[in-house]
Amino acid sequence: MALIAAYPEACCTGKQFPVYAGFKELWGENVLCVGNENNFGMIDKIFSEVAALFPGKYFHIGGDEVDKGFWKECPKCQQRMKEEGLKNEEELQSYFIKRVEKILLSKGKTLVGWDEILEGGLAPSAVVMSWRGSDGGIAAAKAGHEAVMTPDSYCYFDHTQGDFNIEKVYSGETSLRLSDVYKFEPVPQDVDPKYILGGQGNVWTEFIPNDRRVEYQTWPRALAMSEVLWSPKEKRNWEGFVPRMETQLVRLRAEDVNYAPSVYDPSIVPVKDKDGKMQITFTTEIKGLDVYYTFDNTFPDNHFPKYDMKPVSIPKGASDIWAITYRNGKPVGRFLIVKLDELKSKMK
Repeated sequence: MALIAAYPEACCTGKQFPVYAGFKELWGENVLCVGNENNFGMIDKIFSEVAALFPGKYFHIGGDEVDKGFWKECPKCQQRMKEEGLKNEEELQSYFIKRVEKILLSKGKTLVGWDEILEGGLAPSAVVMSWRGSDGGIAAAKAGHEAVMTPDSYCYFDHTQGDFNIEKVYSGETSLRLSDVYKFEPVPQDVDPKYILGGQGNVWTEFIPNDRRVEYQTWPRALAMSEVLWSPKEKRNWEGFVPRMETQLVRLRAEDVNYAPSVYDPSIVPVKDKDGKMQITFTTEIKGLDVYYTFDNTFPDNHFPKYDMKPVSIPKGASDIWAITYRNGKPVGRFLIVKLDELKSKMK
């Protein structure tokens, strides 16, 4: 998008954007015109500069979330498809990726791309980074290609990691708790492990305003990701991980790292009783935490009702539920307030 803002002739529409245009203004205008032969020369020049800066073997080109609708409406792209005998825009994307692959091979680099590069046919030596679940990585491995597993359901650290009512930040509709990250299995079943290079945690910063928030989104989830990737499956154990994680939190505090304490927070799950009325249950990621709650807009300390693992009925006239977690008689989690009407709307 930055390239298109500076060189509008590189995209299909030729639309001119101000160079200071932000993510939202340029969203969608992220497609290079495949019918414009000059683009391949420009890519060659750019990749020559970047390849000279980094000695590593792998070169990630992206290749995800391409709006192929621009190609359908572009006379140059349609002419390219006709000349190359391409049946559809997926094959046009494959044509583009394969040409870029040749550029990178000439510089001693191996192309890496997101799993969309599978569409239309995979470039011969390409490595697939699988983010839309694990299917892309599995397909690549079964075709004899290397893959990096980074499914968004386990590896996207820009997603909220605690209750939305506590986090109060936009990061999509998906929550990714610390315990969810620890469930990640980077080597899928029925796949030869030699094709799985590893896994990766991602922190996309389009909606993250500053460095301190990046730290918050990263830690301690990066600890869980590290243990998953560095430990044999049979050695992994959530209950064993928690005290190791807490030891590292001491170090993070000493280094003034803005880690998230979400693992200590309570979560509320609504359920239905036998008459279909809503009741409340609480969950915590760490065992041994006590949850105290109130319905009368009073701050809940350990003098108020403690959750006893049974569904809690809602008093008549209550509008909110307040909750907090304790450990060994001291508060450890953050204060949670949830509107009961919002819970009711989400109840299945």
